[in-house]
This record gives sequence, structure tokens and C-alpha cells, in this order.
Amino acid sequence: MDDLEAIRRKRLQELQRSLETRQFPSEPIVVTDSSFSQFVSQYPLVLIDCWAQWCSPCRMLSPIIDQLALELKGKVVFGKLDVDQNLKTAQNLRISSIPTLLLFQHGQLVDRVIGALPKQLLLQRLKPFIY
Repeated sequence: MDDLEAIRRKRLQELQRSLETRQFPSEPIVVTDSSFSQFVSQYPLVLIDCWAQWCSPCRMLSPIIDQLALELKGKVVFGKLDVDQNLKTAQNLRISSIPTLLLFQHGQLVDRVIGALPKQLLLQRLKPFIY
């Protein structure tokens, strides 16, 4: 049993080092039709902000997303998808209203928020998914 426990500890330490060295951005990353699938699968927890330039609520939400990206660095990675420039992905995700926030855990859609929520409400929605 001691050998098995030593192997487990060593593997856990390797995983922790791997997570620490992985680059977690501190600001939202622009996501496109061509990069979407790879981006949501690259990190354990990803929030995609689906927006458009002409959308006033989207512009109001943008600074909140920027703040959360900095505050939650290493826990959640944020992306921004311009639905006007990336129609294929917007259609595949059935986005009919913006802003829409999509939360992906290990590449799977686990939550959807439609509308511009205040920062505290967004944090409450994210909290159950943050380890």
C-alpha cells in the first residue's frame, strides 16, 4: 500500500505542476468559428461571451467580463465570440439573443446565461463550477 500511495502522491504533484505551468490568460481571448472547438476544450472551465458591436447590453457587460477574467485567472478562462463575424458557431449554439454567456466544462456546455447580469450574479452562477 505504501508504494501505491507514493505513486498517487507523485502523480498528484505532477498534475499540480502541469496546471501551474499551463498558461491561463488574464483577459478574454477572441474566439472565431475556426478556433471555437479547440478553445473550449483546451481548459477545464471556459466562459464564452457571445456579443456584437452594435449591442448596448453587450458593451455594458464587457468590462465585467474583463474584470472576472483577471480575478478568476487560473480558474476560468474567458473568450469573446462576435456573433456577427462568426455566424456558423452562433447558429450551431442556437444563439438568438445577446449577450449570451456559455459555460463549458471540459469541452461540454454546462450553463447558459442570456442577458447582461451584474458581476455578483455572474460570480454566483460560476461558483458551483469552480473547484
